[in-house]
Amino acid sequence: MNFDLTEEHKMIRDAARDFAQNELLDGVIERDENQTFPEEQIKKLAGLGFLGMMVSPEYGGGGMDTISYVLAMEEISKVDASTAVIMSVNNSLVCWGLETFGSKEQKDKYLRKLATGEIIGAFCLSEPEAGSDATSQQTTAIDKGDHYLLNGTKNWITNGNSASFYFVIAQTDVSLGHKGINAFIVEKDMPGFIVGKKENKLGIRGSDTHSIMFTDVKVPKENRIGEDGFGFSFAMKTLSGGRIGIASQALGIASGSYELALKYSKERKAFGKEISKHQAIAFKLADMATEIDAARLLCLKAAWLKDNGLNYDKEGAMAKVFASETAMKSSTEAVQIHGGYGFVKEYHVERLMRDAKITQIYEGTSEIQRIVISRSILK
Repeated sequence: MNFDLTEEHKMIRDAARDFAQNELLDGVIERDENQTFPEEQIKKLAGLGFLGMMVSPEYGGGGMDTISYVLAMEEISKVDASTAVIMSVNNSLVCWGLETFGSKEQKDKYLRKLATGEIIGAFCLSEPEAGSDATSQQTTAIDKGDHYLLNGTKNWITNGNSASFYFVIAQTDVSLGHKGINAFIVEKDMPGFIVGKKENKLGIRGSDTHSIMFTDVKVPKENRIGEDGFGFSFAMKTLSGGRIGIASQALGIASGSYELALKYSKERKAFGKEISKHQAIAFKLADMATEIDAARLLCLKAAWLKDNGLNYDKEGAMAKVFASETAMKSSTEAVQIHGGYGFVKEYHVERLMRDAKITQIYEGTSEIQRIVISRSILK
């Protein structure tokens, strides 16, 4: 067993860290305040190859492993969790889902553009009446021979307005339950495709979250992913990998909070000495460091399993539930260590605390992760 990163891993981590510090830090408070999508930063991120990290070089990707992706996601998330979730959706839901399950024709048409950041993608599963209960899809795709007729509403869609490519999960035969669900590639410019209102969110405010409406959208038969009825399996397997990305985002929020708190504790004085020399603060930092290391190891183990072709469903769920709860706890403690300064925007930690909450909710709530874990250990 070797806990050392390879030189390549260190280079990728350091490149992501430099990008976060030099390109994302400046303006991050304003983007959060104004809910501004980081368009220029995303273009630069694409230029570094971070939007298609795990995609084969054959399709313009970086051909990197999942461990590299975890390392990069942590560094980006330390500074700007909004940019990180845009990166995560494009990498582990859209690009990975298309490369793994798409036909050669589908990959030839879309994957290079997605991997190079020429376009970005979105993943449309959640609905107003179907969140955690993903089998209760109300969006329908009726088979019309040479095409499907798509109708319904999706919500909480990351990259909702900025994407050009959308995976859409829809019901084609209600009588078959989850085996009557399909996944489709839908393009933004298809007639009947409507982008709804932008959500005014607590956190990750720089990301582009919208409802999407479909009214008699004609989706060509060749845009279906896999065999008829494969949609639910496609969604679950893709989300299982996506959880590693969100766990890494949560890890970055936690470690970013910790680093800010550690630095501040060595500078701020109270009762005649640095607050880090007070046991009350030192113990908070010790707990944060311990839990962050544990979360990182869970993320890296899930990534290692994925890279080695082994089942990672349980470990991905463990990484996500633990890292997201660590993010919430560490960011809250970071605010506490900063005291009154932690409550104002210029010190960053209040934003990290707001960003942390969503990691316990999206791509499978903490409760859903515990269902996945418990089913795995009790079977």
